Amino acid sequence: MIYLSDLKNVREYDEEIKNKVDTKIYPDDLLSITVSSLNPEANILFNNGTIQSGTTNSLAASSKANEGYLVDKNGSINFPVLGKVKLGGLTKEQAIEKMTSEIKNHVKNPIVNIRFINFRITVIGEVTHPSTFTIPNERINIIEALGLAGDMTAYGKRENMLIIREKEGVRSVVKVDLTNKDILNSPYFYLQQNDILYVEPARIKQLQSSSSTFYVPLISAAVSILSLVIIIFK
Repeated sequence: MIYLSDLKNVREYDEEIKNKVDTKIYPDDLLSITVSSLNPEANILFNNGTIQSGTTNSLAASSKANEGYLVDKNGSINFPVLGKVKLGGLTKEQAIEKMTSEIKNHVKNPIVNIRFINFRITVIGEVTHPSTFTIPNERINIIEALGLAGDMTAYGKRENMLIIREKEGVRSVVKVDLTNKDILNSPYFYLQQNDILYVEPARIKQLQSSSSTFYVPLISAAVSILSLVIIIFK
């Protein structure tokens, strides 16, 4: 049950993080975008009719924030006043910079905040609690994902996990090995939105779950009992 087993005899291990990837915006992402400024009227325009000035937050503002802006197949959103704005392929920071630049043409010193509403990952297979999880901080790695799912069961294959990822119209499947420290530098160590993590069961669990092997012991037992009855009555 050991992760990163090739580190068990190492007292200390340090390495520069080179595989951190900033989450980018893709079609079907759902974004929460809020704009605030010192001008209440401008706030109304850019927040679908809700005012967010100072510490005031109306119930309507909360409702609108939860609705979000859906990124269309071309990578664009339909934003109040601005109309179509293309954010596809940008990181969140780049999107904030672009939105701020656009809104500056209409209001002075705007503050733009963007969050992913539907940043979700799914963990299935040989884990304690398979499920789909929403990630509020938009950043999670494989080990943290397993922690959310209650870790692998005793039958989970730590050296042969699958990550299924859809990106820009391409679906890719990659195998990762959690017993090897090289996973820490893998581009798949940090999960992206809508990734599916599948933990394959060990061979012994597959045999136990197989319907054909389930009936073999029953058939063998029946044959043995029948043979015993025949011998007794001979």
